Amino acid sequence: MSDRFRIRKGLKQGDALSPMLFNFALEYAIRRVQVNQDGLKLNGTHQLLAYANDVNILAGSIHTLKENTEALVGATREIGLEVSADKTKYMVMSRDQNAGRIHSVRVDNSTFKRVEEFKYLGTTLTNQNYIVEEIKSRLRSGNAFYHSVQNLLSSRLLSKDLKIKIYRTIILPVVLYGCETWSLILWEERKLRVYENMVLRRIFGPRRDEVTGEWRRLHNEELNDLYSSPNIVWVIKSRRMRWAGHVAHVGEERGVYRFLVGKPEGRRPLGKPRLR
Repeated sequence: MSDRFRIRKGLKQGDALSPMLFNFALEYAIRRVQVNQDGLKLNGTHQLLAYANDVNILAGSIHTLKENTEALVGATREIGLEVSADKTKYMVMSRDQNAGRIHSVRVDNSTFKRVEEFKYLGTTLTNQNYIVEEIKSRLRSGNAFYHSVQNLLSSRLLSKDLKIKIYRTIILPVVLYGCETWSLILWEERKLRVYENMVLRRIFGPRRDEVTGEWRRLHNEELNDLYSSPNIVWVIKSRRMRWAGHVAHVGEERGVYRFLVGKPEGRRPLGKPRLR
């Protein structure tokens, strides 16, 4: 370690040191924040989640959320960082639909709007914790990639095996982003299977009926026979099991492990759980 020295010039855009120094600065600010302890408690820990420049504050009330946000804004301002008001939102997740009815929160000179859903690290989160909105978003993104390679999937110059590789390397990873955390019901599984069958029908094309001699689209059973790889629902389940096994071996000090084995403190309210 060398002696301390003052830096009088900033870094140019694209410099390799830029993201590293930014992470150091943000970590320094977050560690200085005295977070109000009225947040989500999991195995006795209070959560302030940060990934790169995306920070997520979990609080038990609007008042606590404002206090913690003010502390974070003040700590980051001291080191020259600013919180983007346009990109910062807040969301209320509660059984009581009338909880926190105010439509915005004002912190310092910035106003943060309340939303029913937002994207965090590429995943759509909703105030009712519905996974269906995330699946719809993933299918829309998958459709965009599907239409971009649609001509390739219909081309007679490419073999069926090559078309399947295009589907599994370009389209499928977009649809299954973050699927390790999905908890699917039968209706959602059917929706995913319908999408996959649509792509496979484009790959394998129509078939001439032996009785009428007319061209018709392939039935689901015929697609299952032609497509030798595991279907999309099986892939999701296998990825969930693989992720669970990975988390189980990372160690008790990691936050993701505590989320897997931990239980929220407090008591459940009366009544049966909400139906999905």
